[in-house]
Amino acid sequence: MSTLTSTAVTAGPPAATATRHRLDDWRPEDPEFWGTTGAPIARRNLWVSIFAEHVGFSVWSLWSVTVLFLGPEYGIDPAGKFLLTAVPAALGAVLRLPYTLAVARFGGRRWTIISALLLLVPTVPMAVLLEPGVSYGTLMVLACLTGVGGGNFASSMANINLFYPSRLKGRALGLNAGGGNLGVPAVQLVGLAVLATAGAAYPRLVPAVYLPLIVLAALAAARWLDTVPGARNEPGALREAARDPHTWVMSLLYVGTFGSFIGFGFAFGQVLQLQFAERFPTPVDAAWLTFLGPLVGSLIRPLGGHLADRLGGARVTFWNFVAMAAGASTVLYAARERSFGLYLTGFIALFVFSGIGNGSTYKMIPAIFRARAADAVVAGRDPEAAARWARRMTGSLIGIAGAVGASGGVLVNISFRQSFLGSGNADAAYLVFIGWYALCFAVTWVVYRRPRAGQLAGV
Repeated sequence: MSTLTSTAVTAGPPAATATRHRLDDWRPEDPEFWGTTGAPIARRNLWVSIFAEHVGFSVWSLWSVTVLFLGPEYGIDPAGKFLLTAVPAALGAVLRLPYTLAVARFGGRRWTIISALLLLVPTVPMAVLLEPGVSYGTLMVLACLTGVGGGNFASSMANINLFYPSRLKGRALGLNAGGGNLGVPAVQLVGLAVLATAGAAYPRLVPAVYLPLIVLAALAAARWLDTVPGARNEPGALREAARDPHTWVMSLLYVGTFGSFIGFGFAFGQVLQLQFAERFPTPVDAAWLTFLGPLVGSLIRPLGGHLADRLGGARVTFWNFVAMAAGASTVLYAARERSFGLYLTGFIALFVFSGIGNGSTYKMIPAIFRARAADAVVAGRDPEAAARWARRMTGSLIGIAGAVGASGGVLVNISFRQSFLGSGNADAAYLVFIGWYALCFAVTWVVYRRPRAGQLAGV
């Protein structure tokens, strides 16, 4: 397999040469070019990318809302509903790697159009088929197909990475990721609006709202996006990264951060209804709270990157997992004591810290390879070759960790399902989460924080 890199085309004057949305002369690292020509083009591509990715995230999250509409007339028990929210996370995780590679294969503009139109594959049949009497097998297929929205994040990030100079990539990718993540609370607000106006009898209206937005995203990509033709997939880069132990350490940590965010985002509404049934007798009672956690988790993600810049990614990640373990312990205690206020506080804290951890773990990845490249230079390696290796490995690790981390959404929903099946409550699931976060902060300490010879500097 391979990873995505870019090769700038450097012929011609400081003005970008574009033919039918193809940027044949693209030199973002050139200050004169960037100041006169590059920045406005990059900003235009960024905002269109954010919109398209936001719609993709919303489609990926459709079933976090749809399950709230599935009343007794659908004949689906809570365990069945948790499966309906697990399968989109599974397909979304699987698609992240091929979507990343598709940018170089098809071009960023063309693939954004294609990936936007693929969102119609689940939403059109959902808008037609969602009604009492539909089979559970049909619902499972429809739920799984919404996973195509999960792949959009990976291709969007890979594409926008090509447009910005190194000094501005962090901010641009943070805006792109945060705008996409906001699709989770956005679709839940749409669901709340439908529940409050049309009622729970019309779940098909939620995907129907997104049909024109999907078409608009594809049209916007066709009209305003450009392609950087120098992008290419480096053969063997992903295989090389897969053999590196840091890839799997960081993937484990990202399961704990992003996996928690997307898993809780999909499951939160169901858990509220099951854990406090007397307080949430109807779907609309739960829906007005469901969006709060994903909203704060999305908005606070850039803070994790900012703190990592100032304090160090490993330090922020370590204490963040300690805080997540404390949050999950609070939720467990509140559930046993039937304290809704404390329960909601603990769950919102889990969303907050999962958002911070998303930012801090992503900041750790390039720092790991910069530190290893610096050590290699000290040992006599050519600095330019070491820097190229660091960039190559960073891109590959981000792709793998993004895919593995998204699988955490599956694990969260399966944990809730099995817990409710076994005991009628979520206590066992909370214990699993506490144990996972404890494992994550222990691994962070041992690998990146523990003072020892050969410790990576600046991670």
